[in-house]
Amino acid sequence: MDQDQGTPEQRRPERRERDPLRPRPQPTSPRQHPIALAHPVVAGYNGSTSSRNALAYAAGMARRLGRPLLIVYVSSPGVYCEPLTGQVVGLLRDADSLERWLLTELDQAADSGGLEVHVRTRRGSPARELASIAAEFSADALVIGAARHFWRHLIGSVPAWLARHARCPVIVVP
Repeated sequence: MDQDQGTPEQRRPERRERDPLRPRPQPTSPRQHPIALAHPVVAGYNGSTSSRNALAYAAGMARRLGRPLLIVYVSSPGVYCEPLTGQVVGLLRDADSLERWLLTELDQAADSGGLEVHVRTRRGSPARELASIAAEFSADALVIGAARHFWRHLIGSVPAWLARHARCPVIVVP
């Protein structure tokens, strides 16, 4: 048998015989997501004027591409230490009211008619969470607002981090 023919096990039988207890990798199925969220346009929203502009841009882009719109709101972990007891307390937000607020913001920023809209909320670093959700759903684009303050450009901003680390096109809207 030629070295270029056959499976890797056939080409290297000594490797298979040498390590019989080595576990064989099992084929894994990719994580299943609803078909409706295949390749969405992701809009990162934080309530700022530039993120509202980004939301409107993302809605138009999703409509033009025929893709669903995924609005993502990332809140801080909201964990603090109780001063008297030392107990760690997490601040929880009502997910339903947050979703209603985000959909209301979309209706005010753009025409959502005919759009398939989904909302996700996450806790943690906005840049990392937006990159994670864009990769998780194989986003066609990630649309976010520009940083508001000049000092953010000096110490680093969410758009700058995403431009370097996200696995999809990042569109920064002023």
